[in-house]
Amino acid sequence: MPHNDRDLGVAGPPPTEPVKGDGEKPAGPARADGGEASRTSAPEIEAPALQKVATGYITWMMIASFGASLALMVPLSYSLALRISDLAPGREELLGYVTGSAQFVYLVLSPLIGFWSDRTRSRLGRRTPFMIAGAVLGVVALFGIAAAPTVFLVGLVWVVGMIGWSTAGQAIQNVQADRVPEEQRGRISALTSVMNQIAPVIGIGIAYAVASSTLLVFLVPGVLGAAMLLLFPVFKPEGDSRALVHTSDVTLKGLIASYGFNPRKYPDFGWNWLGRFVFFMGLYFNTTFGTFFYAQRLDLPIKDVAGVVATVGAIGVLAAAVGAIGGGFLSDKLGRRKLFTLIGAVLFVVGAVTEAFAYSLPQLVLGAVLMQLAIAAFSAVDQAIVFAVLPDRAQAGRYLAVVAFAQKIPSAVAPLIAPLVITIGVTAGGEKNYTQLYLSGAVLALVGGLIIKFKVKSVR
Repeated sequence: MPHNDRDLGVAGPPPTEPVKGDGEKPAGPARADGGEASRTSAPEIEAPALQKVATGYITWMMIASFGASLALMVPLSYSLALRISDLAPGREELLGYVTGSAQFVYLVLSPLIGFWSDRTRSRLGRRTPFMIAGAVLGVVALFGIAAAPTVFLVGLVWVVGMIGWSTAGQAIQNVQADRVPEEQRGRISALTSVMNQIAPVIGIGIAYAVASSTLLVFLVPGVLGAAMLLLFPVFKPEGDSRALVHTSDVTLKGLIASYGFNPRKYPDFGWNWLGRFVFFMGLYFNTTFGTFFYAQRLDLPIKDVAGVVATVGAIGVLAAAVGAIGGGFLSDKLGRRKLFTLIGAVLFVVGAVTEAFAYSLPQLVLGAVLMQLAIAAFSAVDQAIVFAVLPDRAQAGRYLAVVAFAQKIPSAVAPLIAPLVITIGVTAGGEKNYTQLYLSGAVLALVGGLIIKFKVKSVR
């Protein structure tokens, strides 16, 4: 049936359907202090009404997701490694410390940012101010990294960059929770996931094209990503949020409560969180040192790896599209989510094992394609599961920040553990043990998929 998204920017009445969580109907919206509201009390925080979104809205959301991923992932997957290699040759383990430390800082701040976003009332809406502020911080930080003369300063500035780009990207996720109804969640999660998969590949190609200039390696992908991200609120404005109910006070107890949830009250939210955590721990084991891994296995200088990574990634773009769109659209059509997350986990294992024992380009390509297919399928469908088990959609910013812990903690911890794993059994001056690292990641990914498949009950 045709539909129009012209009213999406206008705050509507609160949803009449119960919030989906652990299968139980909650007594009322969660309070700011983490408690439960009275059954007869007015909502303390109101969410915009869910409406089916049109193709134009989805398109701009995809472009914004692409831009946010482009700006964030190019430094994580290529340009930071290049900069650290220039400043401290042979000290590749420093990359793990730089990225891990920045992830940890954002991890601490993200629930507060989500808590603040849920309660923001402005002409621009609840989420748009965070997209704008995040993009500005991110671009400024990339300029600082390019100019930083030491690895220590690179690490400090990247903390600002991580906060900026992650905040902007999370705002897009919050908009999905605010606006997208259940029947569209799988396909929209799939389409935005495809953007997140292909953006780093294209971004690395862009960075490689301007590799002669350190400044341009950081700024070109960053500025382009910021521009694409901000087109979303320009062409599909969120709308004034000042009419939404907001009666709860911000208290210290509420801020502390925003860092967690009650897993007994919301078991499906808790089990899905744990499954994501374990899966992403495996993923980050196998992606943090990708640039150095390819350099070792193909016996190439670090600077020449970008071309290989871009080529491998480009071949994997189709696989990522098939995984995300196939999983997302089929899960919507069949009403089955958990099966596709398990399939994604199994495919990741196959790809990781292939990579672990690869010493030629064809083997590396095969492993990378399988892993991209797996990550895309898992991420797209599990994102739809996340939206289905949110304890309170009115506090999507808070709860999605908690969900992000399941990805951000591994992204902070895995780079700190991985340097230890790759040195196990290695003599002084010997090659790093990437085989062990990739096999460890495969085991973790499989365990994560099994947890979601067998422990989440309210989602098929």
